[in-house]
Amino acid sequence: MDVRKPLALLIVTLAAVLPAPAEVTDTATGTFHPAFRTLQVTANDDPFAPTVIMLNDPRSRLTISFDEIAEDRRFMRYELIHCDAGWKPEGLVASEFLDGFNEGTVEDYDFSRATLVHYVHYTITIPNREIRITQPGNYIVRVYDESDPDETLLQACFGVCDFTANIAAGVSSLTDIDANRNHQQLELTVDLSHARDVADPFNDLKIVISQNGREDNTVTLTTPQRVMGSRVIYEHLRPLIFKAGNEYRRFETVSTSYPGMGVEEISFDAPIYNMTLYTDAPRAYSPYSYDSTQHGRFFVREVSSADSDTEADYVMTHFSLAMPELPGRDVFLDGDFVNRRFDPASRMVYNRATQRYEQSMMLKQGAYNYQYLTVRSGETIGETAPVEGDFYQTTNEYTVKVYHRPRGSRFDKLIGTTVVTTM
Repeated sequence: MDVRKPLALLIVTLAAVLPAPAEVTDTATGTFHPAFRTLQVTANDDPFAPTVIMLNDPRSRLTISFDEIAEDRRFMRYELIHCDAGWKPEGLVASEFLDGFNEGTVEDYDFSRATLVHYVHYTITIPNREIRITQPGNYIVRVYDESDPDETLLQACFGVCDFTANIAAGVSSLTDIDANRNHQQLELTVDLSHARDVADPFNDLKIVISQNGREDNTVTLTTPQRVMGSRVIYEHLRPLIFKAGNEYRRFETVSTSYPGMGVEEISFDAPIYNMTLYTDAPRAYSPYSYDSTQHGRFFVREVSSADSDTEADYVMTHFSLAMPELPGRDVFLDGDFVNRRFDPASRMVYNRATQRYEQSMMLKQGAYNYQYLTVRSGETIGETAPVEGDFYQTTNEYTVKVYHRPRGSRFDKLIGTTVVTTM
């Protein structure tokens, strides 16, 4: 199966298969127009930190960057949507969470230089002179063309936290299911000594835990195990047991002159370079092997560039996974580079002629983490076991967020955030 297509045909094809944007039901980070690529959301210039900024701290800022495959600038605007702990829009008016108008202009842009694929690189920084946030919680930045405000081009999720709750968290492979086998278990203590108005921790708090930035297996706790004074304790709870997974795979496309890590072949098929990655194999039944990865992140990088944001090129990247077809399951690529979405762009297609799962996508040059998740028909949670395996030694990153909804309040407040990494 030849999946390599000219650039123009690729854009048209993607336009046909990508899902239409959903204003209410689809609230995850993602792009909804096929020309938009490389969406990155970073808090405080730290690519390893959660996408959470501090309330009322002018030094704490969120940066959203993305590209449009285009020759000229597009005039765009954006708005903020306040969401609850489960990312459902809460229907608040702008004056309830903003100081000023809920509309910003995308003014920071630059054109690509010396690249075969021409694009425009955009950056949005929040807060700014147009957007000033006054309440903690979950937020979506919705970007749209100023000539068509109803069409969402892309959206990015982030949190604003007042950090009045302190979180102590630990991870163990000695779980209530097994010991040093396939799972990891968290224990949490939330200290509310400095939190305000938490009258009933059993009913007013929500704890949300995510593993390695994944959205599909996020866990929400609404009831603690017990409360001791100002400490709210969550331990020996079944939802706090996660499948351990495996270390992420890696590849680098930092140069078009020589193959980087994980790249088997480079070729030029006008108007774009092609990089074929080495064919992957399942790791579920192989011994665990430690690797220092970035838990699914990616970094834009061109080895000879002074500014990779505008000088890194786009290359057609070809993935393949050699294994028998899995009946009743779909296989997806997982990582920030696909916005953690299970959609046609990230779905591997089985080629019976080669007996491989295959997928190709146009990615900006850089260093990438990825893994393969399988999803059973009719379900929405990915599984690591069939392809990657589950190993208790895996280094995972868990992000814990604490939300408070005071009695009589119309929205969930984000009052604490922390990250715990297994060693």
